[in-house]
Amino acid sequence: MSYFPSAALAALPANLKAPLAVLAVYAAASLLTFALYALDKRAAVRRGRRTPERTLLLAGLACGWPGAVMAQHWLRHKSSKTSFLIWFWITVALNAGLLVLLVRGTDWL
Repeated sequence: MSYFPSAALAALPANLKAPLAVLAVYAAASLLTFALYALDKRAAVRRGRRTPERTLLLAGLACGWPGAVMAQHWLRHKSSKTSFLIWFWITVALNAGLLVLLVRGTDWL
């Protein structure tokens, strides 16, 4: 996946014109998730204790997936392991679907 479509996807909460509080939650969760990826990348390079994949996936599911998308591109971390990416994109779809329901309601269904 190229950088531009991923960046556009990461901007989904803002594109939906979500309330400021929702955008703040996504921003904070994304910063935390990006930091988790960075720490895990550092541990991988230094052969230290790694962050469990489940933790990275849960951080993404908990509104941190925009930060995870950026970390995967900028840090080149967790961007080629197919089994992880399948679960990652499932969590993105779940979170994005819930976000759309939260912001737009069910009127558009």
